[in-house]
Amino acid sequence: MTILTICQWVPGARRTALITLALLSLALPGTAIANATATQVPAADSAAIELRNRAIVEAAFEKWRRGTYVFGELLAPDVVWTIHGSGPVAGTYRNQKDFIEKASRPLTSRLATPIAPEVHDIFADGDTIIIRFDGTATTTSGAPYRNQFVWILKMKDGLVINAEAFLDLVAYQQVVDNNAPRSQ
Repeated sequence: MTILTICQWVPGARRTALITLALLSLALPGTAIANATATQVPAADSAAIELRNRAIVEAAFEKWRRGTYVFGELLAPDVVWTIHGSGPVAGTYRNQKDFIEKASRPLTSRLATPIAPEVHDIFADGDTIIIRFDGTATTTSGAPYRNQFVWILKMKDGLVINAEAFLDLVAYQQVVDNNAPRSQ
């Protein structure tokens, strides 16, 4: 394919970039061109990973919004989950079971309805997903529970391997302190 054929095929700014690349290829050693091309491949891989991870998280939150428990399939068994802030539940949990037993269950066992998430924003950057959402439920005493969340999720092979959670821990603790757990 000649430079003229490429120019007729590619419109606008891309044409200029291709002409520049073609002219540089005449002046640069082969390794420089190979290196320039190689740097474009990881960007494409990163974009594909971003899209896949975002789709996984969006689908999980949609299932959660409809009332389906999603954490067993979204979290890696050895997930490291950190809840930032101060209070009894703040800290780092070193696996899925530890997180569910010590952080999730104390709250969810005191809710008469599942938390319904309302997603406001999802941001993707490579293997990291940031999601901002509100959660609402009804406690076992009939009071409303409302909270705002930001989760930063690091993904690998479609699973969350590391999570950082920001939420109103006072609202969380009020539910735990003022509501009896559901009978199992």
